[in-house]
Amino acid sequence: MPRFPNAIRRRTLLAGLAGAGAAAASWPIGAQTAPAISRALPATGERIPAIGLGTWITFNVGDDPALRDSRVEVMRAFFEMGGSVIDSSPMYGSSEAVIGDGLARIGTPRTLFAATKVWTWRQGAGPDQMAESRRLWGVRRFDAMQIHNLLGWEGHLETLLEDKAQGRIRLIGITTSHGRDHDTFATIMARQPIDLVQFTYNIIDREPEARLLPLAAERGLGVIVNRPFRQGDLIRRVSRHPLPAWAGEIDCRTWSQFLLKFIVSHPAVTCAIPATTRVDHLRENMGSRYGPLPDTAMRERMARHVRDL
Repeated sequence: MPRFPNAIRRRTLLAGLAGAGAAAASWPIGAQTAPAISRALPATGERIPAIGLGTWITFNVGDDPALRDSRVEVMRAFFEMGGSVIDSSPMYGSSEAVIGDGLARIGTPRTLFAATKVWTWRQGAGPDQMAESRRLWGVRRFDAMQIHNLLGWEGHLETLLEDKAQGRIRLIGITTSHGRDHDTFATIMARQPIDLVQFTYNIIDREPEARLLPLAAERGLGVIVNRPFRQGDLIRRVSRHPLPAWAGEIDCRTWSQFLLKFIVSHPAVTCAIPATTRVDHLRENMGSRYGPLPDTAMRERMARHVRDL
């Protein structure tokens, strides 16, 4: 590990203490004793935490030692606070290598739910790509292997069904971050032997409520939600305004908790995967796993409030 001058280490320590204080202020009352919100995966019945960790952009830091160190600390805090689901993709640059480095340095937790994707047009290239992902993560098998943005989905589905039979993966999924793919996505959900789906859903992007979420519930599919903050744009938009006092009714102390509770309160959602580079932000996100969830009326109130900001 690289050595840093004493002044830098002191600044890092002070910043960490300040971040810890801010995190404590945002942590829900009784969070240390109240049960955390989790959801069952329909395909297996196992329960996973309602908040996971995404790695798009945030973990693509290459070989920079300081940035890698900071991502290790994010992962360490994630698991210490009961985290499980980490999601990545070969499309995310160095993210899988950074995850693997972090897991090696903290010791791969027994609770890890490892989810990544196959991302290539050619079916024949899929096995080598997935083998490389296993090597980078340092895992024997993935809990979920997803076909990224439906790229070459028909051929990859054939491969994944064989991999599942051979024990190289446990669950098969498909993903999209593009609304234009929802028709094809829904057709695959309705007709193909998959276990889970991943798509964009948040307090602004509510199109999945009309079709994808009800279909997932009907078909017994797990739902992982990506881009819960619109890559930070939604947080920047709402943070210019004070959190409404009535957010305390659902034990939200920060905007991130407000936005995440809107997502995971939908009964068809299994897990949301916000991405972050900071431990204090991670703690805020994980805090949304505690306390009451909004009912239908409160969800509509939340959505109207954000829309009108």
